[in-house]
Amino acid sequence: MQYYDDIEVGETREYGDYHVPKEEIIEFAKQYDPQPFHTDEEAAKDSLFGELVASGWHVAAICMRLSADGMGEEYATIAGIGVDELRWKNPVAPDDTLSLRVEIVDKQPSESKPDRGHIETLREVTNQDGDIVLSMIGLSLVERKRTEND
Repeated sequence: MQYYDDIEVGETREYGDYHVPKEEIIEFAKQYDPQPFHTDEEAAKDSLFGELVASGWHVAAICMRLSADGMGEEYATIAGIGVDELRWKNPVAPDDTLSLRVEIVDKQPSESKPDRGHIETLREVTNQDGDIVLSMIGLSLVERKRTEND
């Protein structure tokens, strides 16, 4: 397990793969983002995308799934505390396979709580062709190593 003290700015990890079936795209969209280009294949043909595509919020949820599966046991994360600069860069189509790349871009010790530090990660979700479909800066609290004096 990596604690705040072990983490270096510039470290990069990759996680995945997540297959996105058509049924999942439609089911998610019907529940949370019921726009025709997410829920109806025929209507989607006449949209900006020209085909059924996943909701950006669905892709963000997949990013979280990949993060939790990949990073959950790897880092001593206390909690996620936010997201900055969320961008949906390319659409996700049925049967795309998504992967996650995470780079540590900044870290700062907590000024008020010495048992933790703040980590910023650039998270990029890519499809099977290497196209970035989502990017964001994830903000997390990570536990610091305990010392004999703690």
